[in-house]
Amino acid sequence: MEKTWNNKAWFMVLPVLVLVAFSAVIPLMTVVNYSVQDTFGNNEFFWAGTDWFIQVLHSSRFWDALQRNLLFSVIILSIEIPLGILIALNMPKKGFGVPVCLILMSLPLLIPWNVVGTIWQVFGRVDIGLLGYTLAALGIPYNYVNNVFDAWITLIVMDVWHWTSLVVLLCYAGLVSIPDAYYQAAKIDGASRWSVFRYIQLPKMKRVLLIAFLLRFMDSFMIYTEPFVITGGGPGNSTTFLSIDLVKTAIGQFDLGPAAALSLIYFLIILLLSWIFYTVMTTSDAQN
Repeated sequence: MEKTWNNKAWFMVLPVLVLVAFSAVIPLMTVVNYSVQDTFGNNEFFWAGTDWFIQVLHSSRFWDALQRNLLFSVIILSIEIPLGILIALNMPKKGFGVPVCLILMSLPLLIPWNVVGTIWQVFGRVDIGLLGYTLAALGIPYNYVNNVFDAWITLIVMDVWHWTSLVVLLCYAGLVSIPDAYYQAAKIDGASRWSVFRYIQLPKMKRVLLIAFLLRFMDSFMIYTEPFVITGGGPGNSTTFLSIDLVKTAIGQFDLGPAAALSLIYFLIILLLSWIFYTVMTTSDAQN
């Protein structure tokens, strides 16, 4: 029997394809166009080839910002993933406490990024901020504006407060999907809590942990609004990540060619690292 195809289904996805074309493909092509050309105004462009890419890759400014991005992402993932798992394991699975915990966990995710930056900017101020004023009263020197360590600690704590809830909700969804029969069998076998976590809960959470890992890596690696609002990339360039450096190049200096080349390199780095993480985690999952 010959298989027939219903091409009318394409009309259902056509609006989505058009939306993606206008919101992603067309801007991307514009960036590619600027990355290989130079302009002196009056809408006149001159072919530059790979000059802007070479300039970016030979710039110490780019490599320093990339190192900051990688360090920040490593710190964030090493804190939020274990902390999210720990909180999810201790959340109630039944009763009135379930909706209460879920609502409390969802609240930080509802706050816009620029508002989060403003909240922590005020919260950490020594003169009027609750955190800054309290630490100053306790005799603890703290100033995220002038001290590099304090600036990094503020950004890390802020990100952990804002995004750990996402990991918690994903892990909790994986935990509640485990049938009770697994726990009953483990109880009969006299398995310890660590054994239950290692052989039952963790394997069942691998797929949601993969999603959480990829989402948190991409978000932390592309972070812009919060550090820009809180520190502006300072003190000095200590919190100038690639996203902030890109905006400074494109808007502050109006170097469209180097900014376009940097954005494409930035995009390829995120794509490559995400693909590596996904491949490693799915391969290990298949082997198990």
